[in-house]
Amino acid sequence: MTSLHAIALTLNDGTETDFGRFKGKVVLVVNVASQCGFTPQYAGLEALHNKFREQGFEVLGVPCNQFAGQEPGADAEIAEFCERNFGVTFPLTVKANVRGKNRHPLYTELTKFKNGVLPGLVKWNFEKFLVNREGKVVARFAPTVEPDSPEIIEAVQSALE
Repeated sequence: MTSLHAIALTLNDGTETDFGRFKGKVVLVVNVASQCGFTPQYAGLEALHNKFREQGFEVLGVPCNQFAGQEPGADAEIAEFCERNFGVTFPLTVKANVRGKNRHPLYTELTKFKNGVLPGLVKWNFEKFLVNREGKVVARFAPTVEPDSPEIIEAVQSALE
């Protein structure tokens, strides 16, 4: 498995970086969309980000338009929408594919983590992958699992310990 920390990322503001910027942190990676029934989860993701940020936790949003065209905006529009409607302060990448032959390398690695409910491919917007401080995926959550659900809170707390 490729180290997640070596994977290049372009943030929504055009900053070139890599997943190594999160080395030593626990990260919840979420493919997001502005026109999805799960879009209100942005508020919960921001609350989660704020609740555990001081302990070394971050959320990383990856806008994706692969599911029913629910993220049609340009990167600047997405950032503005997230800030205006949900007060999002956690980082967003540029819009990326999370499945298919052109999927982002980050998702090539993330989707190697399988559990019984979510094998293989990302199924829909707001699927969540929890990455520990060493850059290993330790949990995966379906889009229907809210950011403030006990299972996400417990997994984040466990990864932070």
